[in-house]
Amino acid sequence: MPENRRPSGNPICRRSVAARWRTLGMTPPSDREFSYCSPPMPISGWGRFPVQQARLCASEDLRAVTTHTVLSRGLGRSYGDASLPARSGEALTSTLFADCMLAFDPDTGVLRAEAGCPLWRIIDVFLPRCWFPPVTPGTKYVTLGGMVAADVHGKMHHCEGTFGNHVVSLLMRLASGEIVECSPERNPELFDATLGGMGLTGHILEVAFRMKRIPSPWILEEVETFDSIAALLPALRAAGQDWPFTVAWADLLGAPPHFGRCAIMKGRWAEPSEAPAAPPSKKRTFTVPPVFPDWFLQPWMVRWFNRLYFYRAQQRRGRHVVHPETFFYPLDSILEWHRVYGPRGFTQYQCVLPTDHGYETHLAFVDRLRSLQAPVFLAVIKDCGAEGRGILSFPRPGISYALDMPVSARTQEIVDALNEFVIAAGGRVYLAKDAFTRPEHFRAMEPRLPRFEAARQQWDPHRRLRSALSVRLLGDQP
Repeated sequence: MPENRRPSGNPICRRSVAARWRTLGMTPPSDREFSYCSPPMPISGWGRFPVQQARLCASEDLRAVTTHTVLSRGLGRSYGDASLPARSGEALTSTLFADCMLAFDPDTGVLRAEAGCPLWRIIDVFLPRCWFPPVTPGTKYVTLGGMVAADVHGKMHHCEGTFGNHVVSLLMRLASGEIVECSPERNPELFDATLGGMGLTGHILEVAFRMKRIPSPWILEEVETFDSIAALLPALRAAGQDWPFTVAWADLLGAPPHFGRCAIMKGRWAEPSEAPAAPPSKKRTFTVPPVFPDWFLQPWMVRWFNRLYFYRAQQRRGRHVVHPETFFYPLDSILEWHRVYGPRGFTQYQCVLPTDHGYETHLAFVDRLRSLQAPVFLAVIKDCGAEGRGILSFPRPGISYALDMPVSARTQEIVDALNEFVIAAGGRVYLAKDAFTRPEHFRAMEPRLPRFEAARQQWDPHRRLRSALSVRLLGDQP
């Protein structure tokens, strides 16, 4: 791809203006209009809780549209309040119009793109050419800017670390209005604070990162099942020695003997001799309609689903070549799946616990979930490797637990109890998923916070850039 600041008209780099408007949930104006600021409208994160009024300002020119906004927002896939305004009705920058890939160097694998470029488009373009992002989260419906702000990780963290490990440089607009470049060599403290900084250090305009060469666009998967978490945990750590991608699913809702049954999905890129000759085709999707009431998704339904899922995992034991989207993004085939929780929404409690002293703490954590009768509708467990360079980057050596729970009158009580356990165990929570952590709990689990606050003080002393999350956890003024 040739060097070009705005590769206008290139279908690889741009989609229609009308499509961008529909992504924002708005009626598209004339195709001649390329920027707009909406009236106040209700927005939320992926968990649909909390909801806040905001004005979304979108433009192909991120340099211009970020001049007077307090935060940038991509596809809204952070689960809680990280991409919501600090005050009702404030203006946010929507990066979705600035979605171009600007340059690619096949010799180094470095791709430079605008912050609003979605991961799914990068995959569509590069996967058939046997290139893939070195780190991907559990959905492809995220933007590059969001991947940096959350310093996303995935099934490959024990091998590849977080996305920030592969970022070469960032172009940013600071709170002062100045546009600067930062990298591990240039403005390194700003770079480190931005990786996992939840958009609070500046507006990300462009991202340059290294893609990875792969032998084929297919995944060789191996599935293994277990009857208990105690059997799963050492097997998950052992799998990471041989497999670059690992993830586990567990039933943490069922009653004995179903409670704790689990499966590990291990994977690697298939060699050409193992893979089909043709690249993977587009997978079909289904969109969940916005008609589900709060009471629709019930625990008994999830218990039956978990039984069926475990049975299916048992049938899939062994090695198989699978579509990469089946392996990396199993929920992406069901668009808007969060709607099944109804207007009440849901939260994902994601924490990482160290394994310095074995797995006793982890088994106690699972017992705590059971004693709290936490309604864990989905549980995903991952092996985490070395800590990244991002000051507030989430993963650390240990094992992480991502627990989806419907929002209810008991949610705050459950999160408080789990946070107290995590603090005592030396763990921490993931800000990209959080909506309920109290500021005193966050400070207790995050000894790196003073360094992050010092970076914010240097680059944004007046706290012009802020969010609902920074008000809740960091004491920013709304």
